[in-house]
Amino acid sequence: MASGATEARASETRAIDLSAATLPQAISELSLEAGVTIGGDRTLPALRTRPLRGRMTVDAALARLLAGTDYRARRVGETAWRIEPAPARPAARPRLTPSHPVEEPLEDLADAAPITVTAAKREQLISQVPMNISVVTLSDADRHDPLRSTDWIASEVEGLTQASAGPGRNRMFLRGIADSPFSNENQATVAILLNDARLTYSAPDPGIRLVDVERVEVLKGPQGSLYGTGALGGTYKIVTHRADLDEFQLSASLGGQATAGGTAGPMGTTVLNLPFASGRAALRLVGYAAWEPGWVDTGARANSNTSEVRGARAELGVALSDAWRLDVTGFGQWLDVHDSQYVYQQGARSRTAQIPEPHETDLQHLSLRLAGPAGSTQVVVSSALTWQHLNDSLDATLGGPVAINPRSLLNDRRYRVWDNEVHANGGIGSVDWLVGISYLRAHQAAVQTVTSLVPSPPLPVDDDRRDTTDAAIFGDLTIPVTAGIALDLGGRLYHGKIDERRVLPTGPISFQQGRTGFTPGISLSWQPRSSRLFYIRYGTATRQAGLDIRLGGQLERLRSDELSTIEAGWRERSDAGRQIDVNLFYTWWNHLQTDTLFSDGALQETNAGRSRIQGIELTLVQPLGRYWRLSLGGTLQDADLVRTENGLRLGNRRLPIIPDYALRGSLQHEFRLGRAAASLRAQLRYIGPAHLSFDPTLDRPVGHILESQLEGHAALGGYDLSLRVENLLNRATDTFAFGNPLRFFASRQFTPQRPRTVVLSLVKHF
Repeated sequence: MASGATEARASETRAIDLSAATLPQAISELSLEAGVTIGGDRTLPALRTRPLRGRMTVDAALARLLAGTDYRARRVGETAWRIEPAPARPAARPRLTPSHPVEEPLEDLADAAPITVTAAKREQLISQVPMNISVVTLSDADRHDPLRSTDWIASEVEGLTQASAGPGRNRMFLRGIADSPFSNENQATVAILLNDARLTYSAPDPGIRLVDVERVEVLKGPQGSLYGTGALGGTYKIVTHRADLDEFQLSASLGGQATAGGTAGPMGTTVLNLPFASGRAALRLVGYAAWEPGWVDTGARANSNTSEVRGARAELGVALSDAWRLDVTGFGQWLDVHDSQYVYQQGARSRTAQIPEPHETDLQHLSLRLAGPAGSTQVVVSSALTWQHLNDSLDATLGGPVAINPRSLLNDRRYRVWDNEVHANGGIGSVDWLVGISYLRAHQAAVQTVTSLVPSPPLPVDDDRRDTTDAAIFGDLTIPVTAGIALDLGGRLYHGKIDERRVLPTGPISFQQGRTGFTPGISLSWQPRSSRLFYIRYGTATRQAGLDIRLGGQLERLRSDELSTIEAGWRERSDAGRQIDVNLFYTWWNHLQTDTLFSDGALQETNAGRSRIQGIELTLVQPLGRYWRLSLGGTLQDADLVRTENGLRLGNRRLPIIPDYALRGSLQHEFRLGRAAASLRAQLRYIGPAHLSFDPTLDRPVGHILESQLEGHAALGGYDLSLRVENLLNRATDTFAFGNPLRFFASRQFTPQRPRTVVLSLVKHF
C-alpha cells in the first residue's frame, strides 16, 4: 500500500518552478524540488536550459530539460530516475522496401540531430550561441580522407577565405579581415586550434588533414574577449575524436587520385582505438599518408609540383574517476611539396625551365587536458607545445638579393607556441559564468640566405628572432533579463610583450615593446523558442605591434591593430531539418598592420591605416523530402582600406584576397543501390572578383573562380566506397596572382586551378 502511494506521488503532476541554469544545476534543482533521486554515471554537459514553470510530472519535466540533447531519463525506481545517453534513433527506411535483406540503413536527411559546440570554451547547443558560428561535421568517409583540409572547409563555410600560395603556406582569413597575402612575421588574424590548444601564432595555416576529426568549428568575428590577441577574424577549431574508453575500434582506408594531364598517387589511413584497464583507459592511434600528383610542367620536368603528406596522432585517455578525465595527445604532420604552382600566362599549366622551388612544412604537437567537475563547476586545465618548421626555396636568378651569380633564396622559419590555460564555468542561480587565466609564449626565427651558381658559402641576408608573451585573465557572464532574453558580458585583461632581435648585413639590432589592455565583448540575445535565436553582438580584438625596418636601416615602432565589430544574426533549426543562418556585420579596423614587398623580394611590416568591412552572410539547408537535401550559402561584403595611417582618405582600395561576393550550392540524395545505402552529392561554388593587394604597385586582379564537384558513396557490410570528381568542369582560372616575390615585378604570375581530379577510396571497419 505504501509502495503504491509512493508511486502515485512520483507520477502525479506538481508545480514545477525552475529558473534558467545549466543542465546539471537544473537536474539538481528538480531533484530537490520534487523530492526524488536523479543520477547517472557520467558528467552532464553544462548546457544552458530555459526556465521551466507549470504543473507537470517529473517525467515530463525531465523530458523538457533533456530535449535537444543526446541524453534521456529512465525510471529505475519508485522515486528514482537515471540519466543516460539516448539510444541512436533508428535510421529511416526507404519508401520502397526491397525484397532482399537491407544491410545498411539510409540516412534520413530531414532528421536533424542537435549540435553541441565548444568554441566558446564551454559545451553549448549551437542554438544557444549568440555569435556567428559555423560547424562542419565530418561523415565517416570524410574523416578517412587524407586530402580533406582547410580548403575543403572553406568551400562549406561562408566567409572563410584562403590565399592559394600552396599546401602549408596559405594564409586564412575570416569575414573580410585580411591584412596581407604574404606570409611574413605578423601574427595571423585567425587563431587555429586543435581541440583546446592553439597550434599557430604567426605561422601560416599548416593545412592539417582532417583524419579522424569529429567536426570543425569556425567562430567568426573578433574573439579578443575569449582568445586574446591575434583573433581578429575569429577562430578555426579542429575537434578530434577522443579515445573511447569502452569500445575496440579498427578501421582502415586505401585509395588513390589521378589528375588530368598528370599522374596518379596512392593514399591511405588507419584508426585504432584500444581500451584497457577495465574500461578506465584507452589508446587511440591514427596514421595517414597521401601522394598528390602535380599539374604544373616546368621545362622538361612534368608535373613538377607533386607533394607528399604523412601524419600520425596518438591519444591516451584515462578516467581518473567517474567524472574526471585526462587526455594526453601527440600529433605530427610532415608535408613536402616538390615545386611551386604558379605560371606566367593566364590559363596555362606550364612554364619555362627554372630552378626548382620546393617547400616543406613540418608540425609536431604535444598537449595535455584535464577536465572534470568541482561541485557544480566544470573545470578544464590544458597545456600544449607546438613546433612548426617551414623551409622553402625560391629561384633567385632573376631579381634576387645582391650576390655573385645568385641561384636560390632559402627561407628557413621555425615557430614554437606554448599555450596554457585554466578555465571554469558554472552558475549562480540563473546566471551562468565563465572565468579563466591563460599564458602563451610564442617564438619565431626566420633566417634567409642566398646560394650561388658558383661554389661558395651561402650569403646571409636576414636573421630575425622574435619572442612574444601574452598573459591574461578573462571572464564571461550570461544574465537572463526576461523569459527568452539574455545579456552576455565578457572581457579579457591582458599584458603582452614582444622581444625582437635581428641580424642584418649592416649589423645587429634589438627591440622590445609591451602592451596592457582590455578587450570587451557584449551580446544581447532573444530565444523565443529553443530552435530560434536572434542576437546582436559587439566584439573587439587587438594584435601586438612589431618592428619596421625602413630602407637605409631606420627603425620604426609600429602601432598595434585595434578592431571592433557589431553584428546582428538570426539562427534557426527546425525538427524537419531546415537550418537558417543570417548575419549582418560592420567592422572598423585601426592601424592595420600589413606587409610591403620591395623590389628585391624583401617583406617589411608597416601600418597601412584604417579599414572598414561590411557585409552579409546567408546559409540555408532545406530537406526536400526524406532523402534529398539542398544547401545554399552566400556572402556579400565590402572590405576597403579607407584612410592611410597619416589620415589621407582613400577610395576603392580593396583588402587583399577578399572577394566582393561568393556563392555556393549543393544537392544531396540518399538512395538504395542494390543492398547498399548510397548517396550522391553535387556542388558548385563561385568566388567573385578580388584583389591581391590594396597597394597599387602590388595589386593584381584575382577571383571569378568557379569550383565544381561531384561525389558518391556506397556502404555495405562494413565497407564504404567513395568516388569524387573535383573541378568537374576542368577550369584553369587564376586563384592567386602571386608566386615568387623575386620575380613579381618582372612578369605577371598566375596560379591556375588544379585540373580535373578523380579520387577513389575504400574504407573498411573491422
